[in-house]
Amino acid sequence: MPLLKVDQLNVFYGDLQVLFDISLRVEEGSIVSIVGANAAGKSTLLRSISGLIRNVTGSIALKGEQILGLPPYSIVGKGVVHVPEGRRVFPLLSVQENLEIGAYSQRKSINMKGMLDEVYGVFPALASHKSQLAGSLSGGEQQMLAIARGLMARPILLTIDEPSLGLAPLMVEKTFETLHAINREQVTILLVEQNVVRALKLSQQAYALENGRIVMEGPGEELLGNEHLKRAYMGI
Repeated sequence: MPLLKVDQLNVFYGDLQVLFDISLRVEEGSIVSIVGANAAGKSTLLRSISGLIRNVTGSIALKGEQILGLPPYSIVGKGVVHVPEGRRVFPLLSVQENLEIGAYSQRKSINMKGMLDEVYGVFPALASHKSQLAGSLSGGEQQMLAIARGLMARPILLTIDEPSLGLAPLMVEKTFETLHAINREQVTILLVEQNVVRALKLSQQAYALENGRIVMEGPGEELLGNEHLKRAYMGI
């Protein structure tokens, strides 16, 4: 049984259909990427899985349990945590306060100090800025904080939307290294990413979206050699 199975998912904004019969699987412990052009429907797919879009038909199952139709807080409680595009940290709160908010769903059971220590171990740069306002961090540091905040909810599936968007090349490299390190700690990742080459190299499985439909799927390394993807998204 896959960790996440999406079957025949259709998504609408009012009367406008934006996703058509989307089916995909995310195996436990893997990294799966969704690639495609702007407005292909990638972010809409993640938002639908997270329960943020309600006008949806089809099936979304987590470990065999149907989660389609549940409110977002219930989906987070089951371990699906969404890191949105654009970081969206709380700019007037400190780094540590942002992290503590990330643990809200675990507030009854979490060892806050222990969890903070774990996250600071993964993101040592954040530890040196723990009292700093999140809004004063660089773009790359804010992205690290957004991912770290997601980890504070103890996800079994971390969905991440465009983590490298707007970052300098050095921070892009750091971001992908961090995602790989997180995955080695047995966190499954569903990734939407504009940097197609880096995403495919990182992923065990990948899906290409065009105009709201999956047009291609397969192992990341295999799709790297696909001529259509090279022409459409890699500039080759």
